Amino acid sequence: MSQTNKSIGNYRWSICALLFFATTINYLDRQVLSLTWTDFIAPEFHWTNSDYGNITALFSIFYAVSLLFAGKFVDFMDTKKGFLWAIGIWSVGACLHAFAGIATAGYITGDWFLGFQGAKEAIHNIEDTALVLNVSVTLFIFARFVLAVGEAGNFPAAIKTTAEYFPKKDRAFATSIFNAGATVGALAAPITIPFIAEAFGWEMAFIIIGALGFIWMGFWIFMYDKPERHSRVNAAELAYIQQDDVADSKLVGYVAETTTKVSLADCFKYKQTWAFAFGKFMTDGVWWFFLFWTPAYLSSVYGMDSTEAAFPLFVLYMITLLSIIGGWLPTYFVEKKGMNPYEGRMRAMLIFAFFPLLALVAQPLGYISYWAPVIIIGIAGAAHQSWSANIFTTVGDMFPKKAIATITGIGGLAGGLGSTLINKGSGLLFDYSKDTNMSFMGFHGIEAGYFIIFSICAVCYLTGWVVMKSLVPKYRPITDL
Repeated sequence: MSQTNKSIGNYRWSICALLFFATTINYLDRQVLSLTWTDFIAPEFHWTNSDYGNITALFSIFYAVSLLFAGKFVDFMDTKKGFLWAIGIWSVGACLHAFAGIATAGYITGDWFLGFQGAKEAIHNIEDTALVLNVSVTLFIFARFVLAVGEAGNFPAAIKTTAEYFPKKDRAFATSIFNAGATVGALAAPITIPFIAEAFGWEMAFIIIGALGFIWMGFWIFMYDKPERHSRVNAAELAYIQQDDVADSKLVGYVAETTTKVSLADCFKYKQTWAFAFGKFMTDGVWWFFLFWTPAYLSSVYGMDSTEAAFPLFVLYMITLLSIIGGWLPTYFVEKKGMNPYEGRMRAMLIFAFFPLLALVAQPLGYISYWAPVIIIGIAGAAHQSWSANIFTTVGDMFPKKAIATITGIGGLAGGLGSTLINKGSGLLFDYSKDTNMSFMGFHGIEAGYFIIFSICAVCYLTGWVVMKSLVPKYRPITDL
């Protein structure tokens, strides 16, 4: 590059910051339920672990199926409009949760004009607790459905935006930065949401957090445009962003990218699609398990309420911020070791795949202190986010920009199916192990259940990596799509 770093603008990082805040809001919205259900919602509606497991499993299904179409929708609508639709829908869905109590009381009593407190009093006086449970679960499932449909657009749109604004060698780092929003959202959640719920009611926690998405939409409208059209992107920065287009054009057999729409059926013809999808299937559920069940784990095993668990959860997610290293490592392999981007990413992912093995000893060491599993889960979470940043960017390595959101959606569907299995299975296992005082490997009751799930989570990444490497052993970009 003839341009010096000084002459190259940095507006691409402003766009990356927007993606970071969108992802932060995304994870805050999905965390409200996990941080309020044990202390506030379950006592009011008589939920069990299985009820919560059903809700989280269905959310995973809704999210998974929506991802398949969200990616296609973002490619069809293009980035700006697609992202606006996504965050608008999920913000509405987040706020809808708050009205489940009013709707439950209204459906059962016929009085639809109760406030939040009035609904609580009405529900408390209803003798048919099974009806209250069933109606409330149904309403929360509907709210989760709307949330899932919108949230499914975040990662396809963010990955597409990253491919528009960053060259391949920088995409993993940019992805790790915006993907850190998931960690920051999970980090901010336990130190804000339980206290909002405690002070103003669990309903206001959903409304306040949900409203953040509408604020973000205003920034996106005024700050985003394609880099080649953006007044804030100078010529040197645009040349830096588009450097891969020049390099790829010199490859033997290069075919210039067209604007022809990509069909889902065509995408499934490639091993690269199946490799990405399998990697997501094996590993997404691990992150979602830690996200949805760690607060319940601290409650069930260590007797913590949501406010007592706030600091351990804060520390846990602080540890996961180490995942930013995951975006830097493949850049090191590319620039210092001469690897191509795909080889550098796969090398980095293999390293990250070993860290979740620590989950095998999370429960055994938990007898010493609850800090042992908290720290281990934090390390596993950091490894996951590092893995996630790199597996997402393998899509940009292999596929043309017009197909990135669609392929990301296919992988998201696979990841959501894996998440559904682990969330549904966990809820059933935890209730069964608790009710029967099940014994396994020296653990009893619900602790035995958590040990089993932790052990499954530990080996998922190495399994995923081996299959991905088998399907796509070398860098093979798609040029005929």
